[in-house]
Amino acid sequence: MRIDILSAVPELLDSPLNHSILKRAQAKGLAEIVVHSIRDYTLDKHKKIDDYAFGFSSGMVMQIEPIDRLITHLKEQREYDEVIYTSPDGEMFNQKVANSMSLLNNIIILCGHYKGIDHRIREHLITREISVGDYVLTGGELAACIMTDAIVRLIPGAMTDEQSALSDCFQDDLLAPPVYSRPAEYKGWKVPEILLSGNERKIKEWEYEQALERTKLLRPDLLK
Repeated sequence: MRIDILSAVPELLDSPLNHSILKRAQAKGLAEIVVHSIRDYTLDKHKKIDDYAFGFSSGMVMQIEPIDRLITHLKEQREYDEVIYTSPDGEMFNQKVANSMSLLNNIIILCGHYKGIDHRIREHLITREISVGDYVLTGGELAACIMTDAIVRLIPGAMTDEQSALSDCFQDDLLAPPVYSRPAEYKGWKVPEILLSGNERKIKEWEYEQALERTKLLRPDLLK
């Protein structure tokens, strides 16, 4: 899988994309994550990529020309399954979306910035708009990192224990059950006896019951 991330501030992406599972996935050749500076595609001598909005809107708007040049340049090299824009009014990013995207080959993620992007980009170049929550960030870089992390970790071979991803929160529209580790007792606080029994069937039943109860208590909306 190849993910091209288009950013006005590419430096924000250096650390999150080059550690842990993302680093290992890239080292194994399972994922290729390429960050592009939109400023490299502007003709402005000062590398300016924003301008005032037409009308009476406040704030600066990312211009259409450099973004169009960058996307066109990338599309000349390969086909893309999706061109995604990180937008607070896009569809909500969740585990199901991450699962489906992990099956794609090539995607572009355009990070919003300032007041947003020229709407013509959304009308003619973007195939999908995605939000990571009902709040506004300074830029879409953090959202792009969240999406990339959630997608790449699902690629077979990216995680040391592939079965671990199958039991993550939200995979079955349930929260994950409680987990414990050694020691079995600490300060009088004990690990549930069932987990020490070695009975796999009973443990699986317990985990499902706990996941269901936690979901009912903390996120009942998931059960609808």
